[in-house]
Formats: sequence, structure tokens, C-alpha cells
Amino acid sequence: MPIWTVLRPLLVVAAVAGAVLVVDRLLTLAVGRLSAGRPGARRWQMLRHCRIPALVATLTALLLGAEPAMGLGGGVRPLLRHGLLLALLVSAGWLAARTVSLFIESALTRYAAGRRDPGRVRRARTQAELVGRISDVAIAVLTLAAALMTFPAVRAVGASLLASAGLLGLVAGVAAQSSLANLFAGIQLAFGDMVRIGDVVVVAGEWGTVEEITLTAVVIATWDQRRIVMPVSYFAGKPFENWSRRDPGITGTVLLHLDHRTPVDELRAEFERLLADDERWDGTGRALQVVDTTPSTIVVRALMTAADAEQAFELRCAVREHLVAYLRDRHPAALPRVTVGGPAEPVRPAPEPYAEPAAEPGARAALPHPVSEESAGRDRAARGTR
Repeated sequence: MPIWTVLRPLLVVAAVAGAVLVVDRLLTLAVGRLSAGRPGARRWQMLRHCRIPALVATLTALLLGAEPAMGLGGGVRPLLRHGLLLALLVSAGWLAARTVSLFIESALTRYAAGRRDPGRVRRARTQAELVGRISDVAIAVLTLAAALMTFPAVRAVGASLLASAGLLGLVAGVAAQSSLANLFAGIQLAFGDMVRIGDVVVVAGEWGTVEEITLTAVVIATWDQRRIVMPVSYFAGKPFENWSRRDPGITGTVLLHLDHRTPVDELRAEFERLLADDERWDGTGRALQVVDTTPSTIVVRALMTAADAEQAFELRCAVREHLVAYLRDRHPAALPRVTVGGPAEPVRPAPEPYAEPAAEPGARAALPHPVSEESAGRDRAARGTR
């Protein structure tokens, strides 16, 4: 085999790769100068996110165009062209997915910069992420279909597959009924503004924040750093609490069981003073009332508002601790007591020992009762003596 036959393809590949690297370097310098002083400029972001897939797509396209210059034999040439075509299709799909993701991210950033309502921003973020996932799936399906159509065997059966698409669609729909239900529920969830990323929700008795919404599941981050993964269909078919759908503000509640002697007016004044000095209280509302009474205690309820659920929880804990400490130090009689027994009985003096009355002077002493011999024998037998 002549050495030129081996060196010629290598030289063509090296020339194409060198040209691509030179163009990449020039474009990087040009965009860097245009974006000097603005590291977050859109053009710099596009180059950073799309650089690698663009390089791969350009390299494969140039190699596919320069393939005749390699002078390969008839047995290797079709395989090489097919491999380059597949690489071009995959890299083009990769570049398209990155470009769509970049445009969605840029649009969301501009929208968030011009809006002050956090609820609308969360809704836009949820919808943007769902649109990005759907576009990724669509690009992947189209790329796979285009790659499969490059095989003659697949292209030959394309007509028959198209003719039986109705039957195949019916079978696939029955087989993937739950997955399709979750998919459509995810679309309904995002565009119906039922729940958004960052919302505070209570699902199945668990309180947490919506961390991620996919096409099939919703991830909820709880307060103790757990992650609850719920199917999207759950939110579309069952009730749940959304504490921040319109306004993240919430009212916190503290219940205290106290004695009937509690000075409620002084406790209310101390409660209002505490809220006035606490930054977690948003100033919207407050109240301290006796809401119930029992034979042994009264139930005092303290209400306070906060900007969000997290601030409300911390404020409730602080108010509970402070009011209990205030009553313990200033009014200990206001704290409830549990009686474990009745009132103590008065101590009575011990009775004096009984004494025989003294015999009168001149009286005869009582003689013992005579005991017969038979009675004495029975007594000895009872004592075990003879």
C-alpha cells in the first residue's frame, strides 16, 4: 500500500481540524472584545454554552464535505460517509437543544429583571423549564428519527410503519397510559398555574417547598432536608395546600394553656411589645385572645403575620418562648398546675394509752375464776404440752 494512500486522509483530517480551531480562536477573541466589561452579555453566553456542540457540528460537516479529497477505497468510503452523517445529525441536535435552552434562559432572565412580583416569576420559571424539557424531548426524537432514516432497511419499512401508525399509537397509548397521564398532568400543572417552583405546599401531611417539576414528577424539599417525589397526576387529581400561590404572607398561631389567674391584659401588652421589636413580624396583623376555657385552665391564642411560612415558623417559636419565660419570671401563678391529691388532713394527737381504774379503798381484790382440771387439760393439749 503506498504511503500517500495512508497520509492523504490524515492530512485532510488535520487540515480540517486546524481550520476549525483557527476559526474558533478568532471567534472567541472577537466575542471577548465585544463583550469586554460585560461578562453576562448574551453573545458571550451563547458562545460559552454552544461552543462545543458547534465545534463538533462544524468539524463533522467539513469532514463530510472533504471526504472525496481523502481518496479512500470503495469499501471504506460508504461506511465513513455514513458515520460522518450520523455524527453530524447528533451534533446538530445537540447544538439545537443548547440553543433553545439558551434562548429560554435569556428570556426568563429578562422577564425576571423587569418584574417585581415573585409569584409571576415563579410561574414563568416553571413554564420555561417545562417548555425546555418538551423541546429537548422533541429534538431528541427528531434526531433519532433522522438517524434511523439513514439506514436503508429502516427507510424501506417507513411506508408500512406510517400506514400502521394508528394501530401502533393505540397500543402504545394503552401500554403507557400512566406515563401519558403524568405527561398531560405536568402540562396542565405548569400552564394552569396550580403549583410553581418555589411554592410552599402541604402534600399528604408533609410541609415543604417545590424544588423541581418534571414531565412526570414533582420534587418537594421538606424542612428536614428530605426530598419527596410525587407523581404529577397526584396534583391534578387530589387536593393539596399551596401557601404561596398568590401571596406568600401567612398568619402564625401560638396556643398557651394558662391558669385562670393569668393577667391577660399585661400578657397582651408584652406580646405587642415583642412583635414591635421583632423584624420577622410584617406589621399586618396581631391579636392575643382567650379562645377557650376549661375547669382548670384557659386557652390563650396569639396571632401574628409574617412575610412567608419560614418567617412565620421562627416568629411563632420566638413568641412562645418569650411569653412562657415572661409568665414564669413575672407571674408564676399564671402557669398551669396539676393537682395530684386532695387537701392534706389536719394532724390529730395520738390517743393516750388505756389505764385500769384504781380500786377503791377497802374493796376486796377480785379473785381469779376457778379452772377445772378438765379445762386445764384442754388448754395444755392446744399448746402442744401434756
